Amino acid sequence: MAIESVENAVEPRHRAAGAGPALPSAVRIGFSRVIPELKMFYRRPEQLALTFSMPAVICLLLGSIFSAKLPGTQTSTGAVIAASMLAYGVLSTSFINLGISIAADRETGALRRLRGTPATASSYFIGKIMLVAIASLAEAVILLAVGVLVFSLKLPGDVFGWFTLTWVFILGVISCSLLGIFVSNLASNAVSAAVITNGPAVGLQFLSGTYVPLMALPTWMLIIGSIFPVKWMAQGFRSVLLPPQMVIFEPAGSWEHGRTFLILAVWTIGGLLACLSVFRWSDQD
Repeated sequence: MAIESVENAVEPRHRAAGAGPALPSAVRIGFSRVIPELKMFYRRPEQLALTFSMPAVICLLLGSIFSAKLPGTQTSTGAVIAASMLAYGVLSTSFINLGISIAADRETGALRRLRGTPATASSYFIGKIMLVAIASLAEAVILLAVGVLVFSLKLPGDVFGWFTLTWVFILGVISCSLLGIFVSNLASNAVSAAVITNGPAVGLQFLSGTYVPLMALPTWMLIIGSIFPVKWMAQGFRSVLLPPQMVIFEPAGSWEHGRTFLILAVWTIGGLLACLSVFRWSDQD
């Protein structure tokens, strides 16, 4: 009799537990973090000003220095740099910004506190990448405005051009964001993260033809630059923002859209796997 009463008492608890709502998916949690991430980003005015102003300022300075028209064209070297600078805009809002901000969150214990919630590493990545996508879109609008008004760039005139611009932008944002998340695990604090991210970022600008046109680079620099996604982002942006005849100034003599997609996709998949394998919520992990 006693055993039967115990079983009756326990049984409802099992039913109640089974009837409870399931935890939300990683995607849903990731999207729910977009608004908090945006609020934290826009509450740092110095970071906000630097993120959005630096690429545009560099674009204006370099474009004004390299103002001569390329042989046989009506396109200036400054216009080529302006089109390529979109890749730097993506890199600054993703790789540099995430590398520093995630290291800072880990240093202050914010990540450790977040681990106590239903958030997973995947949902955390989704929230950060969505933040970067919104910031990068705003950055792209600023750089395109500078390019069109100052350097006579032409926006895509057909659906294919806008489609190419879109997929290059999306894959570039995701791949560079994952690189930033990965690099943040190598830094012990925000200061070291700034060194780890800004140093390689500056080097990649030269190797990838954003600060200096590719036709001016030696072969060994072209080979190294072609390993990383920044070069392919810049090339994809040039393919839709510059006149078609400008393709003759590309190292391969073509825009290589297929190879651009393949390399950016490989960096995206590889970056996700690397981040999931090394990501740590705190220095004690």
